[in-house]
Amino acid sequence: MTKAVLGDRALFPDLSSLAYLAHAAISPLSTPVCDRIRQVTASYAQGGMRGSTESAPLLEEVRQSLAALIGASVDEVGFVPNTTAGVIDIAFGLRWKPGDRVVLFDGEFPANVTPWQRAAEAFDLELAWLPLEPFSRAQEEGLSELESMLARGARLVAVSAVQYKTGLRMPVEQMAALCHRYGAELFVDGVQALGATPLDVSGGIDYLSCGSHKHLMGPEGAGFLYVAARCADACHPRLAGWLSHENAMDFLVADEPVLRYDKPFKRGAKAFEIGTSNAVGIAALGASVELLRQLGGGSVHRHVNAYLDALEAGLLERGFVSHRPQEPSSRSTLLSLQPPVGVRLLARSLARRGVVCTTPDGLLRCAPHWPNHPDEVPLVLAAFDEALAEVRR
Repeated sequence: MTKAVLGDRALFPDLSSLAYLAHAAISPLSTPVCDRIRQVTASYAQGGMRGSTESAPLLEEVRQSLAALIGASVDEVGFVPNTTAGVIDIAFGLRWKPGDRVVLFDGEFPANVTPWQRAAEAFDLELAWLPLEPFSRAQEEGLSELESMLARGARLVAVSAVQYKTGLRMPVEQMAALCHRYGAELFVDGVQALGATPLDVSGGIDYLSCGSHKHLMGPEGAGFLYVAARCADACHPRLAGWLSHENAMDFLVADEPVLRYDKPFKRGAKAFEIGTSNAVGIAALGASVELLRQLGGGSVHRHVNAYLDALEAGLLERGFVSHRPQEPSSRSTLLSLQPPVGVRLLARSLARRGVVCTTPDGLLRCAPHWPNHPDEVPLVLAAFDEALAEVRR
């Protein structure tokens, strides 16, 4: 088995940057991920249909690994193309009643807003909005605001486990407890957390969707959906496909004609596996998850935050304003800052010096991961000094 080591880039030999700090956008692919892609594509190239047969057991292993990663059972995990697809599945797959309220947060990434807006129009739902600022100031303040909203009635709360812009880690376990106390459910967008910030659905999360290409460090176009077993009967897959049915493929292998269109739907997350899956992408995601499980979510989180402690201190000295939460429990692995110069010009100048960051909604965001070593930080700060000087000129 390939071994992952915190702070060691050996599994990323083709990564050309001095410091890759954009894992909150798209992660580079490791050697094991690339090897898995070659393995599966070679199987399809050599055997066509045989490739699908040979990859099927591998995909089930990936399902098991993902379930273990989030503290779920295997039957609670289904494959989806990306985070947004999973949000849409739940937004259009619940048994809504006209007037049901959905609580959203102002400042969320649109992937966890637009599907709920469309569902509200389709099913005559009411959208209620909460600000993120109270959670930024203190978890207790944010939870109090949420409880006040829930006391007025709600069917579901949708939130990102980690906010894309500031890196704010939401207290999803406490939020789930409040939701359940008031008869609501909690949907979580996990894409900015899983792989770097520990997240366990057994704490009460009802639904979770996550893509593979950020902190899970897999390729684009693969992801998964979690539906708690207790919530399976609440789902009604309106957007269903032929694989949503029980025993969907038996007519392809039976000795006699057995094709039927009235088979019952699968329950829970697997009902949303509507057609052929991205076998190559899912298998490759599995290779990355194996590395992450070796390292342990808590270890990765501590490693990255030690890196960010040093980087943040250096940037504060250079006149940056940090949006990193003060409470350690509210920290993810993202560091977002307001620079003393233009964000876009600074990011371009940094990129020319081998430091890759992103610029969400006017901030400069640094998102290292387990391969980044703290020894990079002085080199990164030197690149910042050069970039700041260039922009100011």
